[in-house]
Amino acid sequence: MAVPTESSTPTEPGVPTEAGAPTEAGAPTEMAEWSAPADADAPGDHTAPAARGRFGAVWLAAVLVFGLLVGLAIGLLVPRLTTPGDDSAEAGFLRDMSTHHSQAVEMSMIAHANSTNPDIVTLSGDIALTQHGQIGYMQAWLRDWHLSPTGSAPPMAWMKDSAGSVQNGLMPGMATPEQLAELRKATGKALDVQYLTLMRQHHLGGIHMAQEILTETDNEDVTWLAESQVRGQQSEINLIDAMLKELQAS
Repeated sequence: MAVPTESSTPTEPGVPTEAGAPTEAGAPTEMAEWSAPADADAPGDHTAPAARGRFGAVWLAAVLVFGLLVGLAIGLLVPRLTTPGDDSAEAGFLRDMSTHHSQAVEMSMIAHANSTNPDIVTLSGDIALTQHGQIGYMQAWLRDWHLSPTGSAPPMAWMKDSAGSVQNGLMPGMATPEQLAELRKATGKALDVQYLTLMRQHHLGGIHMAQEILTETDNEDVTWLAESQVRGQQSEINLIDAMLKELQAS
């Protein structure tokens, strides 16, 4: 006796349910190996409902996957078409904050290299690493927007009502060249106090800039960065205040 090639249990007439079992009244108990009709789509052919269901599920899954891919492509493309321009507040903020952060990194490296206070060494190292990393973000976004890391606009031009925010060419909170020179020469407790004092002032200026861009932008990346800067630098100011109080009491 021939054995059917499929072990599933078809429900349509003419398909054997098990070897030798009749499929219709009067069908022989011995039969040749069953095979699908030559033209499954021919009129009068009855495709099994389960097969039709499987075909429909595969087709639907393919459509859903295609729709998902199209949606992802649009989601990735649209931001590229709407990135901030060269004269935007976002571009101005990233350029100015990169310069602002660079001075914080410079001051922190001076303190990290010359202080003998473990708390100062730790804090200055953390600030240098954090702000250097944020510079990387800002410069990468400018490149992604096909913009120069520097612009022709004067500092703080991106901020509304910025008159008076730049003093002697310096953005809010930045140390003067004379203050930096004194920091490089300082040692011991004087170095620690000078560094903390300058960094506190620097952070206050940075927070002011970050809060201003939050009122100007709807860019998710810039918003995330500015909010992170406000939280992080305010936390460090609290730590600086405690450290200054301890140093002054010693």
